[in-house]
Amino acid sequence: MRVIKYGNPILRMKAKRVEKVDHRIRQLVNEMIEIMRDEEGIGLAAPQVAESISLLVVDHSLIEEDGEPSAYLNPEILAAEGESVFEEGCLSIPDVREDVKRPEVISVRYEDIDGNIHEKKVDGLLARVLQHEIDHLNGILFVDRISPVKKKMIQKKLKQIAAEEREAMAQVA
Repeated sequence: MRVIKYGNPILRMKAKRVEKVDHRIRQLVNEMIEIMRDEEGIGLAAPQVAESISLLVVDHSLIEEDGEPSAYLNPEILAAEGESVFEEGCLSIPDVREDVKRPEVISVRYEDIDGNIHEKKVDGLLARVLQHEIDHLNGILFVDRISPVKKKMIQKKLKQIAAEEREAMAQVA
């Protein structure tokens, strides 16, 4: 299992809902947490490991003192307010970082790995990470949220990443 990169069509698909948590989903969550940590990421969505399902993981230890990694299944943003601009990067778009404007506070509903439904209001870094990863579940990448001028400036790098991803996909096939 690897982090797929910009240019892979899976990153543009809308993820399917997780209907039930079974051994496969639990194993996927564990593998995603391991990959996220190996890649030094703060969040990772299932489409980034070529699984088009509505699942993401966040390493809360990078956000709060006693935090630990957790899984969010079928997450959805219920409400958003405020605005903040912060530099974002993405494991699927290596070596590209850009300022992205997003809501500062969101209300989110999701299921945990035990099937419990949660609704909570979050802000700051966690709100940003969840929005970024939920975008992945909807086939949206952070570079879709930057100005056309900035996107044009990184176009060469994006084409290079996509070419490398096509090569990696050809080796797998």
